[in-house]
Amino acid sequence: MPKTEISMPAGEFKARCLKLMDQVQITGRPIVITKRGRPVAKLVPVEEATKFREIFGCMKGSIEILGDIVGPTGEEWHAEKGILYVGDDDDEG
Repeated sequence: MPKTEISMPAGEFKARCLKLMDQVQITGRPIVITKRGRPVAKLVPVEEATKFREIFGCMKGSIEILGDIVGPTGEEWHAEKGILYVGDDDDEG
């Protein structure tokens, strides 16, 4: 359940900044800082760092190979016929 925000003018925030930082850390309630009644910044608690996850092997077991993935597909390639480029202007010339 999100905590409700507190709103306060920049001058008041400036005078109590360090104490307010401690308050946000303890309570988890964000503070919206305003200038002339308009919100300009928000002081929010830092989220706890997530546990480091090893990148190698993290996808293990998440896919399934169905069939031969390296064998011939039966599709004819232009390179096999000696055609190196296929473009829009094939019929010119």
